[in-house]
Amino acid sequence: MKKIIIVSLFFLAALSFNVSAHESSSGEKFGKTLNLGLGIGYYGYIGGATPVFHINYEFDVAKNFTIAPFITFYTYSRSYYWGGNKNFPPRYYSYRETVIPIGAKGTYYFDDLLKASPKWDFYLAGSLGFAIVNSSWENGYEGDQNVYHRASALYFDFHIGTEYHFNSHRGAFRDLSTGISTIGLAIH
Repeated sequence: MKKIIIVSLFFLAALSFNVSAHESSSGEKFGKTLNLGLGIGYYGYIGGATPVFHINYEFDVAKNFTIAPFITFYTYSRSYYWGGNKNFPPRYYSYRETVIPIGAKGTYYFDDLLKASPKWDFYLAGSLGFAIVNSSWENGYEGDQNVYHRASALYFDFHIGTEYHFNSHRGAFRDLSTGISTIGLAIH
């Protein structure tokens, strides 16, 4: 509960934070954008891709540069074969891990440099934060609970992406990254 309160306060503070908007030479503002994304992630030791939900809100901080507080959610489960004595016959035991990365994403837009159409945005970004990790094993498992390497508490990711603007209020984006890649809706 304490973590939920801290996360909620973080996002309320971020949303109420008023940063003066800077414009690119084309007059476009990149900030004040809510990004909702679905995708796949490979964060920590998963052994494959897993579905991810991601949300961030961008604020303009300098010409062509934004900061976006974010929160991401994913969960996955695996099985592990364990046992072998009279009290614990060998069988598969289930393992579940839920990971919630929280942090900030700094984004630089290359639209001016690339002379991009106003319908398109192109960017490079980096995310830094921490991850709330909750791991649990099936009842009855008495083996090593560190068999799977848990996701790190430090979250760090590089991004390259693009957004297509349907109009001045809506767009679609594709964000490819080193850990969590998403496709989604941008609301300006």
